[in-house]
Amino acid sequence: MQSPQKIKRHAILMDRMAEARGLDMEEQVLRGRISSEAVADAVLSCTNCTRPDDCARWLDRQAAPVAASPGYCRNARMFDDLSKG
Repeated sequence: MQSPQKIKRHAILMDRMAEARGLDMEEQVLRGRISSEAVADAVLSCTNCTRPDDCARWLDRQAAPVAASPGYCRNARMFDDLSKG
């Protein structure tokens, strides 16, 4: 089981990645484009990432919406799919 601190850290990283991609995950849920359960699963997937420090540094360098997440992002496909519509 993941620690609450780890889950919180990765939830923040995932939210920041969504913002970097120009996405508001809460809005995506409200529009029915993704379920809240799928968002929770994405956070859990993120907790298995071996590069959270790299992710945080990458996010710190982003100034505007970006077209793609780093190749190591475990949720890149989800962000890609949500960005299409």
